[in-house]
Amino acid sequence: MDNAHRIDIQVSTRYLEEQSAPEAQRYVFAYTIRIRNSGQAPAQLVSRHWIITHATGKVEEVRGEGVVGQQPWLRPGEAFEYSSGAVLESAVGTMHGSYRMQADDGIAFDAAIAPFTLAVPRTLH
Repeated sequence: MDNAHRIDIQVSTRYLEEQSAPEAQRYVFAYTIRIRNSGQAPAQLVSRHWIITHATGKVEEVRGEGVVGQQPWLRPGEAFEYSSGAVLESAVGTMHGSYRMQADDGIAFDAAIAPFTLAVPRTLH
C-alpha cells in the first residue's frame, strides 16, 4: 500500500467468564480495536468485514456499515478506539477481516485486520 493510505490496527482481547456458559457451548469474548491513520490522507471508515472461525469448524462472515454505529473520519496521525464482542461455540477461535476506508482524495481502500485469537485462559479450562 502507498504511504498516503495506511491504516494501522491493534487488537486486544478478553474472555468474559461471567457472560459465558461453557456447558451450553457459549463462550463470550470482548475485543478492543485501535485504528490509527498512519498515512498522509484523511480517511473515513465506511464498512467492516469480519470472518469468525470457531474451533468446531464453523465459519461466520459479518459485514456492516461502520463500527459500533460510527463511521470515524481520521486525519493523519489520529486514532479511533472501540470495543465490541463475539460469541463462540468453542473455547478457542479466530477473527480477521478488513475495514473499507474512503480517503478524502477519492481513493477507496481496504485496511486488513490480521488474524487474532479468542481463547479461554488455560486456567479456566
